[in-house]
Amino acid sequence: MKIICVGRNYANHIEELKNERPTEPVVFLKPDSAILLKQHPFVIPEFSEDVHHEIELIVKISKVGKYIEPKFAHKYYDEISVGIDFTARDLQSKLKEKGLPWEKAKAFDGSAVIGDFLPKSQFVSLENITFELKNNNETVQKGNSNMMMWSIDELVSYVSQFFTLKIGDIIFTGTPAGVAAVKPNDVLEGFLEEKKLFRIQVK
Repeated sequence: MKIICVGRNYANHIEELKNERPTEPVVFLKPDSAILLKQHPFVIPEFSEDVHHEIELIVKISKVGKYIEPKFAHKYYDEISVGIDFTARDLQSKLKEKGLPWEKAKAFDGSAVIGDFLPKSQFVSLENITFELKNNNETVQKGNSNMMMWSIDELVSYVSQFFTLKIGDIIFTGTPAGVAAVKPNDVLEGFLEEKKLFRIQVK
C-alpha cells in the first residue's frame, strides 16, 4: 500500500506558514514504513529539533481506480479517519530553500499516524465534518472539511490521474492551521466528530 499526502489544502494553514497558494493540489508520498505502529510511541528523530504535528482527515481506498471522475470518486472509499502527518519542519525548510524534495522531512519512519477507521455512512456529509487534535487535553488544531480548497472526492479524482489507486491505499487530505512542535511526554489525541480515533505519546 502507499500513502498519498496532500499539502496546502487549507487557506489558513497556507497563511500561517507563509506559503504560496497553489493552483492545484500539492501531492507527495510516504512509504508504508512511515506508518506508526499501533500502541507504539512517536519518537522524535535525532535529525530534527522541530517536528510538527499536522492532523488530517484520511480515507482508505476500497477498490482499484485510475482516471476517476469526481462524480464517481465516492465509490472508491468506504471508510474515513484522522491521522497525523509528522513533519520535521527545520529539515523541510532547508530542503525547500534548496529546491529539493521533502521526503526526508515528511516520509521518515513513524511519520504517519493512522487512526481507527469509521464507515463513511455514519456521517451525513463528508463535506461538513469536524475534526481536532488535542495535545495534553488542550485543543491545538481544529478543522472542518468545508474549509478544504479541494474536497475529498476532488482529491481522489486528482491523484488517480497520476497514481493507480489500490485497495488499502491511504490519502491524507491536508491540515488546518495550528501546527506546532511536539515535545517529549506530549500526549496527542485525534478526534473525528468528537469520536477519539487515536492516542499516542511522544518520546
